[in-house]
Amino acid sequence: MNTVLIANRGEIALRVMRTARRLGWRTVAIHTDLDAGAPHVRAADLAVRVGSYLDVDAVVAAARDSGAGYVHPGYGFLSERAPFARALAEAGITLVGPSADVMDAMGRKDAAREVATAAGVPVVPSYALEDDPTTFTYPVLVKAAAGGGGKGMRIVRSAADYDEAFAAAQREARSSFGDDTILVETYVESGRHIEVQVMGDGHGHVLHFFERDCSTQRRHQKVLEEAPAPTISEEQRVAITSSAVALAAQCGYTGAGTVEFLLDDATGEFYFLEMNTRLQVEHPVTEEVVRVAGERVDLVELQLLVATGEPLPFGQDEISLDGHAIEARVYAEDSFHGFLPQAGRTSIVRWASGEGVRIDHALEPEQEVSTSYDPMLGKVIAWGADREAARSTLVAALEDTAVLGITTNTGFLRTLAASDEFRDASIDTAWLDRHEVPAPDDELAVVFAAFTEVLLDTMGQQGPWQADGWRMGADPAPDTVVLGDEPVVVDRHRDRVTRAGREHDVRLVSAADHTVHLLVDGRAERAVLNVQRDVVEVVHRGQRWVWVRPDPFGDHAAAAGDGTLLAPMPGTVLAVGVTEGQAVAEGETLGVMEAMKMELALKAPFAGTVTTVGASAGDLVKLGAVLFTVEADA
Repeated sequence: MNTVLIANRGEIALRVMRTARRLGWRTVAIHTDLDAGAPHVRAADLAVRVGSYLDVDAVVAAARDSGAGYVHPGYGFLSERAPFARALAEAGITLVGPSADVMDAMGRKDAAREVATAAGVPVVPSYALEDDPTTFTYPVLVKAAAGGGGKGMRIVRSAADYDEAFAAAQREARSSFGDDTILVETYVESGRHIEVQVMGDGHGHVLHFFERDCSTQRRHQKVLEEAPAPTISEEQRVAITSSAVALAAQCGYTGAGTVEFLLDDATGEFYFLEMNTRLQVEHPVTEEVVRVAGERVDLVELQLLVATGEPLPFGQDEISLDGHAIEARVYAEDSFHGFLPQAGRTSIVRWASGEGVRIDHALEPEQEVSTSYDPMLGKVIAWGADREAARSTLVAALEDTAVLGITTNTGFLRTLAASDEFRDASIDTAWLDRHEVPAPDDELAVVFAAFTEVLLDTMGQQGPWQADGWRMGADPAPDTVVLGDEPVVVDRHRDRVTRAGREHDVRLVSAADHTVHLLVDGRAERAVLNVQRDVVEVVHRGQRWVWVRPDPFGDHAAAAGDGTLLAPMPGTVLAVGVTEGQAVAEGETLGVMEAMKMELALKAPFAGTVTTVGASAGDLVKLGAVLFTVEADA
């Protein structure tokens, strides 16, 4: 029996295990102490503890000691680390992926450009570092040659800004990747991010599985991905996919990889960007639309087949497309409040299901979501006979997705997927950086919260803010539920809910297992609720709302505007720059905290004296923890 160790966690570890188990392979999971009870650990045949997912020696030792002949790296962590590939090879273990030499060649943007040029693949026009910046045609993009994820990257629009932007990109590249080599390229103002899925075997064959469009991204981080690309012509498709195959063949690529291109909307020209030498997060959209002999393709199965030395069992002419697929990445973040990372314990978790819906996730009820790892919780993938069918299915699936206990970006994704701009495929790579997606209205969420409070009361389950409505010698008065500071009147006898003068005709359809179905003004609506003594949560159309009951006996010293700075997200305090009794100026940085790869400076709201320092550098703090208090100058 073949044994594969998955050097990853979360949904990708489960994804690899599903295919491996179907093929009769034995699976080994690795985990840190934080993940000891995680779903991927329970799903494996064997689990091995490691101190860190990034510890090459520990992961190689886990593979050797567990008898694994193969290691699947997933994505992230060690998946594109050439030293890891070499360490496995030296231990006699096969990496399910390309060789270390190929990773070296394609993992750096400068080296990858050279390979692309040798293969005859067009690259973005660039400038030599010794060239005079005043001679450049702006805008230009300065970017790190090593790494990715948008780090070490700056758009420069004039020669006057060049030196400062170059220095900033270099500092960030040195800090993030330990390499401050910088490239300077022409910046394409309006473009589409097109990537091609390729697969090579050890017998000289390289195939493509068509393309994906990943243009819907924010700050170079993908949000929605789809296949096939909706805006390219057949001529462009043939040229781009052929270029991807030529590039992979040029470097002797084996396994699954992705060749990324930028398509200039203004000219129709396309340019090579980089190659990812691993499986991509968005690989499910390819699997949902690509057919071989009429059957869906399984890219992980092909990865394992190639890793065992077998040739790819079909040719390019046997690969075809069927329909359209779109993927939405569900993150633990508050998209409508600065995209701040979120963490905590889930309570209720409901993933969508149904025809045309695929869910890849590793999130369960009562699961602790930590700031120690990437904030992606899962992926919602929708297939349809055409793009509009897939989009409609995705919107409905996101509406059916409910995560309570922590805030996610599901409501943001649903709003974006339902937008006219996404419907019309007019979103380019910079659209989300130029436009703001409108936050959903909380009107219906309030109706659900208030109506359910009264419903619980009529069932003998007194809710947290429910008045009893009793009055002598008359019918019961309408019930008043206070959500935050706002009273909402629920008249059970007239089936009416009134909020701030706005009346809604509301009728109960059904209520069971935290799910409430209502007819609101004649329209069927559904929400998932969790009503507790001190808090009520509502998820409606994917968006979460929370109302906390004020404690009448609690400490109100941390009221808004009084100089108390609370942790805006759970995370780690990186630095504390002040002490109690210290005078500070308005805007002065008091400390810095970090969560899920994001740093946030905490600054004095006004000039005054620091009276409280609630944490030290290195402390793990919860959302809402008091970090600093500043008393204003007289």
